Amino acid sequence: MKLAIAALLAGSATAFAPAAQKSSSTSLAMSFENELGAQAPLGFFDPLRLLEDADQERFDRLRTVELKHGRICQLAFLGYLTTWSGIRLPGNLGDVPMADIPGGHDAVFKVPAFGLVQILCLAGALELGGWKQKEGSFPGDFSASPFPVGFLGNPSEEQQLKLRAQELNQGRAAMMGLLGVLVHEQIDGNPFIFFNPHV
Repeated sequence: MKLAIAALLAGSATAFAPAAQKSSSTSLAMSFENELGAQAPLGFFDPLRLLEDADQERFDRLRTVELKHGRICQLAFLGYLTTWSGIRLPGNLGDVPMADIPGGHDAVFKVPAFGLVQILCLAGALELGGWKQKEGSFPGDFSASPFPVGFLGNPSEEQQLKLRAQELNQGRAAMMGLLGVLVHEQIDGNPFIFFNPHV
């Protein structure tokens, strides 16, 4: 256990060590430094070098995936808070009453197999036929979908850019927040550090 903790501390310490700057000779990699999401304080952040030799199509694909994961994690985090607060839908899921399904990670093991299949089928249907990227628009613009999605009202181009940047940052925060509550729940059974929703 002590060795594992020492390895984690050593690994996290190297994250803050200054790294040698390596100049890049490709103009494609440099072109993403001004894209939406390259914001203070980190600026353009690509530690795994996924965009090192990427073209615009690859960047757009990765941005679409990042937005989609961010949107899902925002919903998942709110669902986590809701179920840990004791709020449940009425009725049954198969032969299991919704009130008997616990909050958090343990819910995965309590939901009947038929319920998990329903969830996966809904996600698959939305992925394959529900959400449609609008041709020629920015990544994550699903306004070509059969569902009413998009901006509320009629924001200007500048307001749309600001809203898109906020969504990107909130999605990134939600991804980290969901990871945090999942890890903390496994550590001590309480996913929330600063409060207990049951009190």
